[in-house]
Amino acid sequence: MFEQLGLIGCGLMGGSFALACKRAGLVKRVVGYSKSPSTTERARQLGVIDVEAPSALLAVSGADLVLVAVPVAATEATLKAIKPLVTRDTLVMDVGSTKRDVVDASRRALRDQVGSFVPAHPITGREVAGVEHADSDLYRGCKVILTPFERTYTTHISRADDLWRALGAEVLQMSPESHDAAFAAVSHLPHLIAFAYVNAVASQTDGSDYLALAGPGFRDFSRIAASDPKVWRDILLSNREELLTQTRMFQRALATFEQLIDQGNGDALEGLIDLASNTRGGWTMATRQRNQRS
Repeated sequence: MFEQLGLIGCGLMGGSFALACKRAGLVKRVVGYSKSPSTTERARQLGVIDVEAPSALLAVSGADLVLVAVPVAATEATLKAIKPLVTRDTLVMDVGSTKRDVVDASRRALRDQVGSFVPAHPITGREVAGVEHADSDLYRGCKVILTPFERTYTTHISRADDLWRALGAEVLQMSPESHDAAFAAVSHLPHLIAFAYVNAVASQTDGSDYLALAGPGFRDFSRIAASDPKVWRDILLSNREELLTQTRMFQRALATFEQLIDQGNGDALEGLIDLASNTRGGWTMATRQRNQRS
């Protein structure tokens, strides 16, 4: 049980965390702050937070648990703002989708208190943003990746692990570098492709007519293109090195498909499609089995 959660960023991710902690009886009080006062006020009206704070620093005053739920580009400034009230006993976490840059930011911002910071990445979310969409079940059944580093206090790693598990999440640990390499491949690249694909269709002379004919395939493939632009701008830029490695690999794979289509090589084309189908099928089965075990 934590006495007080200091929530910085009362949007979908932060608001859902507050609601989940409340429902699980893990916090007695939630003090929240958002850059937009109207967001903070709305969070209080919805019962997501109990008290509005006028600044990030005052949201942390008296808190033994702090969640920084802001765009990754704002992490360093936020941590620097709250540093005066972070102690060795304060568990501080984030929910950013990149981790190496966040760890570097925490070193610069928190300095002697950086051991209190446990970087976290919940693998969940929605295409809609805002505290109005906060859901106490958002983290139930999802994976949460913790990326502690050499200065992270081991007691806080254990506390963070216990907390996320109490919210119904499966907790894994990775190095920040391994995390960013993996998620460039399975998250950041798919978003980039979806953004580019939708823009490519829409920018054509007959693009609006094509979109009017789109069905389930377009819906499923393009779903993540509706994601928050500011959030994904920051993610793509902050993990640019790993992401560009993945774009080059994707371009080579796409070029192979283009070549086979141009040559009319149906057998080889079918073989590559079959490989992709089997890989996707194996992933689906393994995911289902893991969910059944948990």
